[in-house]
Parts: sequence; C-alpha cells; structure tokens
Amino acid sequence: MKPEDQLLRLFVAVDLPEDVREALHRLQSDLRQQELSGLRWVRPEGVHLTLKFLGETPAERVPAIEGALATALLGTEPFRLALGEPGTFGGRRGPRVVWLDITGDVQRLRGLQAAVERAMVGVGFAPEERQYSPHLTLARVPQPPRPGTAERVSRALEAVEPPRVEFEVREIVLIRSRLQPGGAEYERLAGFPLA
Repeated sequence: MKPEDQLLRLFVAVDLPEDVREALHRLQSDLRQQELSGLRWVRPEGVHLTLKFLGETPAERVPAIEGALATALLGTEPFRLALGEPGTFGGRRGPRVVWLDITGDVQRLRGLQAAVERAMVGVGFAPEERQYSPHLTLARVPQPPRPGTAERVSRALEAVEPPRVEFEVREIVLIRSRLQPGGAEYERLAGFPLA
C-alpha cells in the first residue's frame, strides 16, 4: 500500500494535563472497588475530551485538516474547565458507557467544538447529528449487560467522591488512534495552541 493510500483513524480532542489523568485513575480505582468487574476500563492515558471523531481518513487529507483547524482557532483564547459528576449513557437495556461530566466554562468549550465541527465539515467530513455532550469516558459496559449491571453501576457512582480538579484548555490536538488487542494506542499528529 502506498503511503498516500493509508487510512488513519483520527479524532480532534483536548488533551488532558497529567494531574487530571491522575485524578481519573484514582476515580477508576475507587469505582473498581465497588463490584464493577466485567467493565472495560479506559486507560487514563487514553482518556481525551473529544471534539470531533473523524474516523478512517486517507493520510493525504491530513494537511487540509491541519490547515482548517489552525484557521478555525484564530482568536480563540484559553479557558478553564473542571471535572464534574459521573454518569452513564445507555437505554432500556442498561448502561453502555460510564463517564465523567465536564463543568467550568462549558459555553466556551461548546463554541470551540462548534468551530472544529464547522472546520471539519468545510474539508468534507459529515456533520455530527447528535448534540455535543462534553464528557470523559471512564469505562465501557460489554453488551448486552449482565443482569444487575445497571444497579451495580448506579450504586458505585453514588458511593464514590468525584475528583474536584480544574484545568486550562490551551490547545487542541489531532490524534491518530490505532486499535490493538490490548486497547487503543494514541499518537499525537499535531497541536493547535489557543491564542
């Protein structure tokens, strides 16, 4: 396969500072002690605040993506966010994802995400149909969930104290994800500082 034919699994995200990753690791450890065996835990170094998932993308499109992101961020200043409360995504069959909410200057975050969305649509990516819901994924629940999983997860989330950590968003990153048997591996392709 020629390099220009290579497909890269890409997404745009806010990379998290080390103290936030450490707080997430402690929270995951606390949750694991609450009878939550069987969940697939995201390694703390693999947790990102995703702004736009691009999916399988030809490598030759990366320069256009980078150019669009750099232009979209012009005039965007850094802002502060904080870790919020844990919760779940799922339906009638039970939880699919255990996550941590994001608080702080969420309006600025939504504005940043909207700018990234417009920039990526401008270079040919399909617009996201769901409303942006800022969160950090902590664990995934194998489907279909085992009986009692929803109750165990609910009890565990009530029993733990979520971390109270603030952080500043100073840049966004374009990340390549490689799916491996032991979990995804991430490679930072480019960073875009907020002015």
